[in-house]
Amino acid sequence: MSFQLGLKEGKSLVKLARKAVEEYLKTRKYISIPEDASKKLLQPCGVFVTINNIHNEEKELRGCIGYPYPNTPLAQAVIESAISSATQDPRFYPLSLSELGHVIFEVSVLTPPQIIDVKKPDEYPSKIKVGKDGLIVERGMFKGLLLPQVPVEWKWDEEEFLCQCCIKAGLPPDNWLLDGTRIYKFQAIIFEEEKPRGEVKRKALGGK
Repeated sequence: MSFQLGLKEGKSLVKLARKAVEEYLKTRKYISIPEDASKKLLQPCGVFVTINNIHNEEKELRGCIGYPYPNTPLAQAVIESAISSATQDPRFYPLSLSELGHVIFEVSVLTPPQIIDVKKPDEYPSKIKVGKDGLIVERGMFKGLLLPQVPVEWKWDEEEFLCQCCIKAGLPPDNWLLDGTRIYKFQAIIFEEEKPRGEVKRKALGGK
């Protein structure tokens, strides 16, 4: 990954995500990019903001929305993605102010997705790596994205990862084996709170 972010920048992004949501829930207004934001945070980047509930030290997804492609300045993309994740994820009801003390924020900064070239679809599992790559599956009007941390958290292997990404796209799980399905991979630099409003750390995925 040629684009790098340090922990200081990661902390800024996670705090920006939380601040954006808190301000929006109070006033329905979008905050502005901080005037002291570093140049890296003004570069266009793909980004996803994930919000997780914490119950007995177990994480439970509360919202996750973002921009797969680098079309928006990173800081602005974080603000917009955080608010969308909190209020517009169709899988969940909108986050309330009272929940802010019980959720953790996670920011994943993405590399530009690259199509995976294969001669035969059954080569796809050998071209991706759990713990490193995120996936996008496209077929016709259907599209699904899963971040690199998802297969690690669910203990999927590469084939299951491909199947689950098809399901995320609204397709049958074996559609990655069909000609005409396009598979892209990307990587992510991930920062998350250790606890609600807590210290921010860079997330190491491990994996295989």
